[in-house]
Amino acid sequence: MKTIGLIGGMSWESSKIYYQYINEIVKERLGGSHSAKSVLSSVDFAEIERFSFSGEWDEIGKLMEEQAKNLKSAGSDFIILCTNTIHLVSDAITNAVDIPFLHIANATGEAIKSKGLKKVALLGTKFTMEKDFYTKILEEQYGLQVLIPNEEDRDTLQSIIYNQLVKGIFTEESKEICLDIIKKMEAQGAEGAILGCTELPILIPEKEVSLPTFDTTKIHAQKAVDFALN
Repeated sequence: MKTIGLIGGMSWESSKIYYQYINEIVKERLGGSHSAKSVLSSVDFAEIERFSFSGEWDEIGKLMEEQAKNLKSAGSDFIILCTNTIHLVSDAITNAVDIPFLHIANATGEAIKSKGLKKVALLGTKFTMEKDFYTKILEEQYGLQVLIPNEEDRDTLQSIIYNQLVKGIFTEESKEICLDIIKKMEAQGAEGAILGCTELPILIPEKEVSLPTFDTTKIHAQKAVDFALN
């Protein structure tokens, strides 16, 4: 079994779910008392948030480079970044270390293609929805058509994520707002919905969505275990 290096803390609310999923999947596949070999390097999300909103992505890249080097030094065989948005600076990780890095958009693209879908909605932070670091992979490498919500709904999602979800606040009102946004995207032809913020699957139960949903946290965790056990 390879040792999984996790860069977490963005936010810790979803990082704990990553750890849970990874160990549950290992136990399911290997049985007995097996658990995952892993190393977690966790950041202070307040710093990440501040740099994100001021557009200082190079500073975030430096933090990710430091975390990647820490994980390699601690014995990690490969790295996953336990967030969607900060994959915007994933090059800082791949340039810093010579161990594999598993990109969340690749894992998500594979999962969507396996279901035979062509057009999907992407929900997440404004950075994930509006910049091309995520959609470009889905469109160019997996041939998907990616729909994003209108500007008002993107602002709403941004507010829910940063003012509630990353602080551990999950309300029925916010869940209903997100479900309404997904319905709008379905009316535009979306065949599935990417929950492209690692906290969103905590808020939105799969059973309450009329479309197939793609829980990026669980998909990424599954990919990490596949790689660790291969």
